[in-house]
Amino acid sequence: MTSMMRQEINEIPQAAARLLADSNGAIAEAGRRLRERDPAVVATIGRGSSDHAAYFMKYAIELELGIPVASLGPSLSSIYEVPLKLERGAAIAISQSGASPDIVSLARTTKTGGALVVALVNTLPSPLAEMAAMSVDILAGKEIAVAATKSFTNSIVAGLAVLAAWSDKPELRRALAALPEQLDRALSLDWSDLVEPLRHSESLYMLGRGPTLAIASEAALKCKETCELHAEAYSSAEVLHGPVSLVAANFPIIAFAARDKAETSIASTASGLVAKNAAVYLTSAKGEGPHHLPFIETGHPLTDALALIVPYYGMVEALSRARGFNPDKPAALKKVTETQ
Repeated sequence: MTSMMRQEINEIPQAAARLLADSNGAIAEAGRRLRERDPAVVATIGRGSSDHAAYFMKYAIELELGIPVASLGPSLSSIYEVPLKLERGAAIAISQSGASPDIVSLARTTKTGGALVVALVNTLPSPLAEMAAMSVDILAGKEIAVAATKSFTNSIVAGLAVLAAWSDKPELRRALAALPEQLDRALSLDWSDLVEPLRHSESLYMLGRGPTLAIASEAALKCKETCELHAEAYSSAEVLHGPVSLVAANFPIIAFAARDKAETSIASTASGLVAKNAAVYLTSAKGEGPHHLPFIETGHPLTDALALIVPYYGMVEALSRARGFNPDKPAALKKVTETQ
């Protein structure tokens, strides 16, 4: 029987197409408002997979516009009640439900502090959407499996679409127009060679750099959520500053590399870890010694990075079942987590 998680992974291309077609007006308006604000800084707000989507957008905004982006801890508002000074700023809040009290509280605090708040949500109406200056319905559709998949990808697609409208860069616009077809191609990529080596593993590393570090962070979370497998995400540079000490023979490592300026660096680190007899899997044709995982080229470095999560999701769903778990219902989790 096909799991609900697998069905929702298969819906990723259609969800992206629906978003780009049906939320186009809100996306254009959010881009216009951000362009007029011309923020000196952007704050991001999110938890879990939504925070990883925000992390991806941090790099995307910094790379495309040169505007510094920082993630704000929700406890600044919900616990510490700190006023924030964001008169020249903007804030991007990402949430599936739009209902978590600490996310709504922090978004309200950034608004009170002067920020233009843009919400990317999968639930309209919702408290977060109603509080924000602008809301974009990410239109992922109902997501039943506890582990977020299509809502994660659509959060990033929505963020990139807003960024394209904000920056008015034709290369990103073209890549987004072609993205649903590219994501459909990514569904057919076979990463099943990872399942057996990871089936009895106790820990692994996920590596990335720039936007792919956000993908690595999401990949590590899915291992923990669906497989009860300890995984940690590191920059391919940062892993050499301490964490490499834990890498022994056959220690599994997945290195996420896109077709961008960081690809050579990531491949070089991956090759160095092969020399320590680690079991390294790399999404690049570069490097000497790693197992090369298939990938697609989408026409833009940012969408290249995003597409990597699609075959990974398929693999981790199969790994969850191979380890004896139900990927739809992790024992210790629920779909909507409301934190203070």
